[in-house]
Amino acid sequence: MTRTWSAVYPEGEAVERTEPPRTVVVIGAGTIGLGWTMLFLAHGMRVRLNSRRADVEESVGEALRTFGQALPLPDGTDPLSLLALLEVQPSLEEALRGADVLQENIPDDLELKQELYERVHGAADPSTLLLSSTSKFSPDDLGKRMGDPRRLVVGHPFNPPHLIPLVEVVGGERTEPTAVQEAMEFYRAVGRVPVHIRRAVPAFVANRLQSALLRESIHLVREGVVTVTELDTIVTQSIGLRWSTIGPFHAFHLGGGPGGLRQWLTHLGTGLERGWAGLGQPPMGPDTVDLLVQQTDEAYGHATYEELAADRDRKHLAVLRALDDGERPSADEAGPGNDR
Repeated sequence: MTRTWSAVYPEGEAVERTEPPRTVVVIGAGTIGLGWTMLFLAHGMRVRLNSRRADVEESVGEALRTFGQALPLPDGTDPLSLLALLEVQPSLEEALRGADVLQENIPDDLELKQELYERVHGAADPSTLLLSSTSKFSPDDLGKRMGDPRRLVVGHPFNPPHLIPLVEVVGGERTEPTAVQEAMEFYRAVGRVPVHIRRAVPAFVANRLQSALLRESIHLVREGVVTVTELDTIVTQSIGLRWSTIGPFHAFHLGGGPGGLRQWLTHLGTGLERGWAGLGQPPMGPDTVDLLVQQTDEAYGHATYEELAADRDRKHLAVLRALDDGERPSADEAGPGNDR
């Protein structure tokens, strides 16, 4: 999927690129759809946004005003200037005409998605890469009504997609291997970190990990061990901080000292199964929901959604920048001829 094209930013500066494709169709203008739209616009793409929302263009403008400072833009660029690259196209068929990539973000209702991809199959060019942000359905499920689903791939982001690098890329039994590779290249070209999920397990990987931690978090709050605020503090000041730099296996490999993960598993970690057996199985009835909502509202209800999201993005961006700086050698380490 290598194409050379010229991205013209609203300021008039032409930038030669070999990746990614020039025209992307985004279907759906909810939280995920708006995040993708902002990211693609920030990378100089022309975005055709297909949505049933009457205020869709205003929604993109509001999103750019709220979250635009987190986008990868040249210094001094007004995020609202990216609207010059946006086309709101209510007709799905017109939106898909000649498009390079589709990124679909409608609700995770299988019937709705199958109906959509049946229409997409009749309207998209055979070369269009079809990507779905679904968090739970496989490409085989999504493309069941399609005559040819070989170009259909799941590209599941972690919210917010304009900022969090991970994209889980999942192919199906009928997906072309080249389509999976093109999806990986596409997401890399817009600054994401794609990971190929080799089997379409329910909820994929990141959400399964998040769900496991959430289950025990709810159990501990429900049992009165900690409050919602204290639980969040424990995560951000310990494992959350650790996991922003190294993953669980890497961490426990270090935890084993010079003997590595084998040392940890065969000595320090010998009680893992007993510990797992003692983890909570909290019932999610009305009492549990009320308890969690009450404590969360008390902790975070002082601010609007926009204020909380902007604060989240500011902190995420600071972490990403720090990690990026940490991967670059210092001037002393780099030395002459070691420029990166």
